[in-house]
Amino acid sequence: MRGVMRVYLVYLDTNFLSLMLLYSCFSSAVSSPLYSSSCRLQGNFNLNGMHKAGDVVLGGLFEINFFSAYPDLSFSSEPQQPTCHGFDVIGFRQAQAMAFAVDEINRNSNLLPNVTLGYTLYDNCNKLGIGFRGALSLASGKEKQITLDEPCVGTPPVLGIVGDSSSTRSIAISTVLGLYRVPMVSYFSTCSCLSDRQKFPSFFRTIPSDAFQVRAMIQILKRFGWTWAGLLISDDDYGVHAARSFHSDLAPSGGGCLAYTEILPWGDNPDELRRIVDVMKESTARVVIVFAHEGHMIDLMKEVGFQNVTGLQWMASEAWTSAAVLQTPDLMPYLGGTLGIAIRRGEISGLRDFLLQIRPDLHYNNRFRNSMVNQFWEYTFQCRFAPPPAGWMEAGGTLCTGQEKLENVETEFLDISNLRPEYNVYKAVYALAYALHDMQQCEPGRGPFSGHGCGNLQRLEPWQVVYYLEKVNFTTPFGDQVSFDENGDALPIYDIMNWLWLPDGKTEVQNVELTLDDDKIFWNFGSKQPPRSVCSESCPPGTRTARKKGEAECCFDCIPCSEGKISNKTDSMECTRCPEDFWSSPQRDHCVAKKTEFLSYHEPLGICLTATALLGTFICATVLGIFIYHRQTPIVRANNSELSFQLLLSLKLCFLCSLLFIGHPRLWTCQLRHAAFGISFVLCISCILVKTMVVLAVFRASKPGGEASLKWFAAICTAWLVSSSPAPHKNTQYHSDKIVYECVVGSTVGFAVLLGYIGFLAILSFLLAFLARNLPDNFNEAKLITFSMLIFCAVWVAFVPAYISSPGKYADAVEVFAILASSFGLLVALFGPKCYIILMRPERNTKNAIMGRCITKS
Repeated sequence: MRGVMRVYLVYLDTNFLSLMLLYSCFSSAVSSPLYSSSCRLQGNFNLNGMHKAGDVVLGGLFEINFFSAYPDLSFSSEPQQPTCHGFDVIGFRQAQAMAFAVDEINRNSNLLPNVTLGYTLYDNCNKLGIGFRGALSLASGKEKQITLDEPCVGTPPVLGIVGDSSSTRSIAISTVLGLYRVPMVSYFSTCSCLSDRQKFPSFFRTIPSDAFQVRAMIQILKRFGWTWAGLLISDDDYGVHAARSFHSDLAPSGGGCLAYTEILPWGDNPDELRRIVDVMKESTARVVIVFAHEGHMIDLMKEVGFQNVTGLQWMASEAWTSAAVLQTPDLMPYLGGTLGIAIRRGEISGLRDFLLQIRPDLHYNNRFRNSMVNQFWEYTFQCRFAPPPAGWMEAGGTLCTGQEKLENVETEFLDISNLRPEYNVYKAVYALAYALHDMQQCEPGRGPFSGHGCGNLQRLEPWQVVYYLEKVNFTTPFGDQVSFDENGDALPIYDIMNWLWLPDGKTEVQNVELTLDDDKIFWNFGSKQPPRSVCSESCPPGTRTARKKGEAECCFDCIPCSEGKISNKTDSMECTRCPEDFWSSPQRDHCVAKKTEFLSYHEPLGICLTATALLGTFICATVLGIFIYHRQTPIVRANNSELSFQLLLSLKLCFLCSLLFIGHPRLWTCQLRHAAFGISFVLCISCILVKTMVVLAVFRASKPGGEASLKWFAAICTAWLVSSSPAPHKNTQYHSDKIVYECVVGSTVGFAVLLGYIGFLAILSFLLAFLARNLPDNFNEAKLITFSMLIFCAVWVAFVPAYISSPGKYADAVEVFAILASSFGLLVALFGPKCYIILMRPERNTKNAIMGRCITKS
């Protein structure tokens, strides 16, 4: 996490490397007549550290100094002492947190009773080589030589190591310690790669993995709708694995996508930093996520300030969220409003009193000089222990007495208001203690090991501690539950921090909780509102996203949904087709019921046709009344009054049957309309055919009505209705946004036979009437029948193409019009002249007048 660059040396053959680093084993047959085998320590070196004796010793690795000078890292028989400088007060406070936890456990009679914990803590000097040597020294001990034929009994030098703070160092150390199942509990290594139990079987940590931190950041991005962000990472395991997690998790979770990913250089590289800042300026992303360390941010912000790049919303990883060195008046115009992920803050009761009790003389041991405490004392009080360095006294320096008072010094060391890494150290020590305690509670014969055996502190193996660490579950006095999952990871708990720039120029970092109270967050923008950071604005309902070619998936165009499809969500990937009876609204954001269309009684066309049909019916009834009233007159009797009455009734039915074609189609109306239409017209044409035959004197009209024709037609109708009955149908082919209700004829052949049969009767009547046109006028209806049949045939010949080409309700209107037109044609042509004589020229409605003209003509 905190960083050094990758060092790949430790990834070679780890078995070989660890053995070479631990001991050099050889056979004394070459040099000893006893032929016994022994191992001696390859190198003899000292490290800055702190030590406390105990029945069981825990190891610790902490960053006490920022820098080191270690010219010779090779093994030699001469003692080596690395020169570390740049004292880190926070790192020393973390080491003291471990010492406090051990002291608190020893004072707790309920935890590890009758067992005294000790510790050995080393300074890794922020260098992989030194940290690696420290870990191996903890694991192997400091004995200079071991005789191999002696039984290996007793407690190992340390039963577990708390550390390291760097992911890179933890990877290197745990790779080797994992071979021997030495447990290692880190308090600050967050690389997600350390969750691999195949590579790191004995690694645990009390800080969440970066995989969880990435997910937390994605949740913040989603919370504020930031779908377009830039990512800056450090060039180490911490940054690289975080970038992998972002690239794999961001898009699938719906959190957006990355506008760019840049690697921050180590050290002073102004050209590369200038290029990175130029990328940030040119990008449309207003949110910048930084997974790097304080040093990276210091170098980066120098360039950001030089180019005066404002208007960016920064998101910080836990490595620099609480970095006070960045919270300065010079940098807050750029970094104000930063949102950061911070590891869980905790409270450790009694820690401050413990820190105040530190004295260099209290932490001195005959075996091991507690150089950490002495170095802290010199740093805090700006003095030197005797003997001082050359020239120190001459330059006005003072000697340390060990009696200086920490209470009188204003130091960050005593500020325990924001314990985060220290709290993780505290939990790590307690995790190891509870693992040992659980092992101590094991009952012989019920243990988890071979033969149901239990572990024993006097003959303890490190892998037994690993077993119990995996099952640890306890609650801290602060109320946090501590346990490890199957990967050795702790429960992911974070604080979300917001950098405030106060009106008086001071800065403050506040916890805004995971609920993210918008009113509490400080936004470093003129609007005092969170910025917009998107590549493309969200597509509203009624549209779908179409990714721009060659660009990130967050860059898209909004395409309106086509007709009949909708999208009712923002940023829909596709439009959904409406159900069959529904259509898209004008906004394409919801489905509406399709408009229905049929020949209605309430529309102007339907009203006109209905009125015309009723008018025709009324006229037929009127003519029938006139003929009944004048039934004894010669002109009525001369033309077979019974056939005339039957013809008028059939014409009346023709007018009335047209009403079945108007209104909402029902099953019974669909089945009845064509049957009624056919019966009415067959009856009508049959009457006309009989009239024509009477005129020709071919048949007697004693049985008027054309019963034979009706019998044939009845057979046709029955066959049609049984085989394929007409039925109502919802037609969506004419108009996609409308439902046209119509009656399908069922059998086209049946409908064609019906029309063909009526046409056959009409043509037959027309031909017979045409042949009888030269008979005496007064007895001759042939001319009127010929003219009426001519009108009838013309109407229905024109009907066929008009009906086929008319969509929806207009097909019904065409059929109704044809029925009414042909009915009116028959009514006017056959009964118009007779009504004229009866009503207007009664003098011609006499037998003499009719017979007279006949005689004159003959």
